[in-house]
Amino acid sequence: MTGKQIVIRHPKTLSGLEAILASILRGPKELRRPLDDMNSMLWELMDGSNDFSTICSLMDSTFHERIAPVEERVRASIAKFYSLGLAVIRQSPLSNEWNVSARFDPTGVLEPPNEKLELDPEEE
Repeated sequence: MTGKQIVIRHPKTLSGLEAILASILRGPKELRRPLDDMNSMLWELMDGSNDFSTICSLMDSTFHERIAPVEERVRASIAKFYSLGLAVIRQSPLSNEWNVSARFDPTGVLEPPNEKLELDPEEE
């Protein structure tokens, strides 16, 4: 875990008039979802190598009373990621069948991150 803020980027899907206006006004082609410290850590823990109880234990030992009741809060956050299409729920660990590395765009649509984000060189 890096302890850094996670920003989830995903492409905007616009149609019709919205797409025309966005093109004319040069609107952003992506949505950015900056996560708070607890959800950033949860995001990193949800890499397919940890089960739910391990995630809860690590979150509880890091955030103590801020995340109490830990199982309820973690379950709610995972459900939100799932409902937004940002996560899947698996019963078995990943065995390298998905790329879960930083900056990987499964859609292939996103442009490289903007330099204004000032990402660390080792993350590139």
